[in-house]
Amino acid sequence: MTARSHILDLGCGTGRPMAEYILNQGHKVTGIDQAFQLLDRARTRMPSGTWIESTIEGFETDDRFAGVVCWDALFHIPRERHPAILARIAKMLIPKGRLMLTVGGSKHQHPAFTDTMFGETFFYDSFPPEKVMSMLGELGFRPLVAEFMNEPSSGRDKGRYAIVAHIA
Repeated sequence: MTARSHILDLGCGTGRPMAEYILNQGHKVTGIDQAFQLLDRARTRMPSGTWIESTIEGFETDDRFAGVVCWDALFHIPRERHPAILARIAKMLIPKGRLMLTVGGSKHQHPAFTDTMFGETFFYDSFPPEKVMSMLGELGFRPLVAEFMNEPSSGRDKGRYAIVAHIA
């Protein structure tokens, strides 16, 4: 990335820690989230960012970005929508633009489920990492990093897989 690159943060929440770090590095950030209350915090803490209320799957723009971050967000959307979201992300990136993404880490596809976090119920659904990597490859992405952040356990933890890739 060059100085003042424009980065899109899909599912930005309050902007912490991802958008905040990016802004502190001198880049421009557009954050997208469906939770007004979280965006309000981002606007208050980081007024230099652009904060847009929208779902990830409903966000549309003609802007092109040097990078897209979708960290701990995609797996909260039904997996049937993931291919279209990833295809739109690919179109939003400039040549050699980068994607930073987390997906569920289960090696086998399992049914969607809900779990609680911070006293709230959250929906989870994801393709296995190998399938996501295949979809990204078909869209022209080349991986720079693709690894487990935490392996799935025999308990409720389905794991988490991190991907950093650039578009050709």
